[in-house]
Amino acid sequence: MSETPRTDRARLDEHDPAVAVASECSKLERELNAANERIKQLEESENRMLNWLTEDCPESVKKQLSNAWMKSKEAKP
Repeated sequence: MSETPRTDRARLDEHDPAVAVASECSKLERELNAANERIKQLEESENRMLNWLTEDCPESVKKQLSNAWMKSKEAKP
């Protein structure tokens, strides 16, 4: 199985493979930008939620939650 099935399919669908691949790359770039924006929004929401959850928590609990959240943010593939 190919690691790039969409690009491979695009090469076969058009008369000019270079144009087809460039078009598919443009689509992929738009999707990547949208996904990155969504990740940014989720991280900001999660930061606000963490602040809200820890408002009345003891300092030790705040630190544990904050550390766990930072680890999960850094564990991106």
